Amino acid sequence: MQPRVTAILVARTGAAYLERTLSAIAGQSRKPDSLIAVNAASTDNSAEILAASGADQVVTITGKTSFGDAIARAIQLAPPPQSENEWLWLLAHDNAPLPDALEKLLAAVEIAPSVVIAGPKLMRWDNEDVIADFGESMTKFGTSIPMVQGELDQAQHDVRTDVLGVASGGMLVRRSLWTALGGFDRGLPSIDAGLDLSIRARLAGYRVSLVPAARVASLGGPELFGRRSVSDGRRTRIARGAQLHRRLVYASPLALVVHWLSLLPLAVVRAAGQLLAKRPGAVAGEFSTALGTAFGASHVGAARRSLRRTRKLGWASIAPLRLPWAEVRERRAQAREAAITAELSTAEREARAGFVSHGGLWLIGGLLILGAIVCGPLLGASAITGGGLLPLSNDPSELWAHVGYGSDPFSFVLAILGSLTFWSPSLSIVLVYVLALPLAGLGAWYFARRISRRPWVPVIAALLWALAPPLLGSMVSGHLGAMLAHLLLPWLALLALRATRSWASAAGTALLFAAVTVSAPSLAPALLLCWIVLLVSQPKNTHRLIGIPILAAALFAPLVVQQVSRGNLLALLADPGVPTPGATTSGWQLVIGAPGGGLQGWQTVFNGLSQHIVNPAIFVAVLFAPLAILALLSLFVPGSRRAIPSMLMAFLGFVTAVAVSHLSVAHAGAEAVQVWPGAALSLFWLGLIGGAIVALEALRQIAVPYAVVVSVTAVAMVLPLLGGFYPSSAGSAVSASTGRILPAFVTAEAATRPALGTLVLAPQSADSISAVVQRGYGTTLDEESTLAATATSIGGSDARLATLAGNLSSRSGYSARKDLTDLGISFVLLTEPQGDDVVHQRIAEALDGNALLTPIGQTDNGQLWRFQPSGTTAAAQPEPSAHSPLGVTILFGQGLIAVITILLGIPTARRRRRPERGGSSLQGPATTFDEDTDG
Repeated sequence: MQPRVTAILVARTGAAYLERTLSAIAGQSRKPDSLIAVNAASTDNSAEILAASGADQVVTITGKTSFGDAIARAIQLAPPPQSENEWLWLLAHDNAPLPDALEKLLAAVEIAPSVVIAGPKLMRWDNEDVIADFGESMTKFGTSIPMVQGELDQAQHDVRTDVLGVASGGMLVRRSLWTALGGFDRGLPSIDAGLDLSIRARLAGYRVSLVPAARVASLGGPELFGRRSVSDGRRTRIARGAQLHRRLVYASPLALVVHWLSLLPLAVVRAAGQLLAKRPGAVAGEFSTALGTAFGASHVGAARRSLRRTRKLGWASIAPLRLPWAEVRERRAQAREAAITAELSTAEREARAGFVSHGGLWLIGGLLILGAIVCGPLLGASAITGGGLLPLSNDPSELWAHVGYGSDPFSFVLAILGSLTFWSPSLSIVLVYVLALPLAGLGAWYFARRISRRPWVPVIAALLWALAPPLLGSMVSGHLGAMLAHLLLPWLALLALRATRSWASAAGTALLFAAVTVSAPSLAPALLLCWIVLLVSQPKNTHRLIGIPILAAALFAPLVVQQVSRGNLLALLADPGVPTPGATTSGWQLVIGAPGGGLQGWQTVFNGLSQHIVNPAIFVAVLFAPLAILALLSLFVPGSRRAIPSMLMAFLGFVTAVAVSHLSVAHAGAEAVQVWPGAALSLFWLGLIGGAIVALEALRQIAVPYAVVVSVTAVAMVLPLLGGFYPSSAGSAVSASTGRILPAFVTAEAATRPALGTLVLAPQSADSISAVVQRGYGTTLDEESTLAATATSIGGSDARLATLAGNLSSRSGYSARKDLTDLGISFVLLTEPQGDDVVHQRIAEALDGNALLTPIGQTDNGQLWRFQPSGTTAAAQPEPSAHSPLGVTILFGQGLIAVITILLGIPTARRRRRPERGGSSLQGPATTFDEDTDG
């Protein structure tokens, strides 16, 4: 008996494609015996087109429906079958068969009675020479994978006919089998519907075959049915949801429980994998599909009952048709290689400076030696103190205990640094000082390499940046945050240039943006403006750039809330570390990059000369002029548009430096502390170097000699600063330390009394003193807080401490026993005088004359007295707010954002593959679903 074919054409808002599809059906060499057209809630004129098509029956469905439901509805209304040899040909509005497609499909099933499902070769709608889809399989864990996609059809895959599954579009299926299996699984409305039906057919004891000679033009996958386009995130969610649904349906009763319990844990693991794979848009889909499958899988039970009723063979019967892991890995590697090749631009393929071949390694090696010489007095030390520096806590666990709500965001940076040298956390600060010059040069070299084509230009840029006055000025003054910002700024700029094309670079930019802003909060406004400019200039890449400040915002959020509640928003710009009063800096000094005032040390040099040949200010101006002229010249040479971002950075940096140099938000005792302008000047200096690079690119014959002049004058300008750490220079506020903050006598007793209190009195100018109580071994750098340094009022305990310090520092009839006991103070330390010792002498005499205090004597830290309480000893310290429920919640949120950013920022390995010879089915790139990371 001749086979009878009922063609079912389903259209949903597909008027633009229906004419071609209907014409192709009518032009078949073997026409279908009947045509049922289904209008699935179309919103265009599809209904009119179908009504005029001459179909034997037109079915209209209202409401949202899937392709499979529309097919099922059409079969219900179709005439009953007249024989076993009846077939259904399933077509969507965008499936236009070539003239002999049905003939070839029927020929294939007639010679193979065991074949109940036959699938054509789906070709691209706009190019019938390219394969859109040809066969489907799945991995061991159930991930569906198209066998062929996006390849030029050269008959290279025509030898393969026996497959695990075929696509639903263009499928020819025996009607009796369709009825027995119940049609498409309603839990698979689009993706994997054809694969699942094929698997159930094979488990029922039948075969599924591909027919290479039968070709059908197709616009896209089943997820596009009725849609103009589908985002990558939505496609990922649909594919993952289909995989999880099939996993629950195919599982044994015992494994079903295990799979259900693993849905959410696997979602967490896979979300991390999506971040590592640079697909952040798929993260939400992992959780939504896991939750939807776990608590909304209403069709799983019916699908499991249907499978149990029709299955005759075991799962081992389809094992040979699953995709081997070797082939899965090969396909994914080819997909990655294709993506990498497409990502690389022509500019990136051009030759650039080599780190070894073009002098980068030699320069960094020279800077390493120079750094060791410059920091000679610090070599061998276990810690550094002075200026804005103190030793760190002795244990990494203590460092991490000081992060969170109530502490500065900079505490995260200190905890990371201290953990690198976990055996001696303070040693990490020493290493930062010793390695500062080569690290700065390394960052600048790679930044310059990115924007320069001349191989020698990165060496010049690295030298200028490593010996930049803002870096050296921050080093000798002990401003660790500004130093770190200087080291990180070139990397931040480099990754920001790449962030428009890479999720890893965008996440790396976010990490460095956070690190720079927490290290130097005064840079936050300028960097936010740079970010806004980048967003405006790259609107097509907003999805990658928009999240750059999120991590920094999360780290600063608790501090913002606390300072806003005080009405002291500007205090957010305060420098982390010990508040250190500095000299007033003029505009001219800021122009030459001197954050601490002076003339880069040349004033002292000229003062030591018997007579001045030239004014020191004019001399320094002459040394600075070549770099300034070169940077300004970049705005007027060919390609000046490339200099605009750099000069914008320079402008923002200089404006910020001028603004913060007149801003005092912290205090050290009675002295106001200005915001350190060094970090802002680093941004200014980076902009100048960027402009200079553009100018050197444009200059021709004079580029090399001018670069030599700029290098020599820039190095000469900072020569006096290079000796700043040596005692003879008296130019540095920092010095080597053993890591002990308080006298050895106090430290020894603190070993058994962690809450031991020491009142530290420091004479200041204007006949005033600074008083602070330090507990245990003393206040470390990671315990310093800008909240305390920027307090606008004195609290109850602070007022009591001020009263106590004032009375102890002068002869009076005030009895301090109760205050000393209540505050848990056992020692009083008077630090060494910084200048005029009149105030120091008066305080020392008052303390000596106080009967409550027993003199201990002179120590390395100053004069020490002891107080013996008659009753209770040190008061218990209040629990840090970081350990409160609110603090833990905030810390968890900050950590979650940081982990997500880090996972996105981990670079994906780029594996280069050599093209293979031969006609293997693995030759061309075969893409998989975005969610393919089997869990």
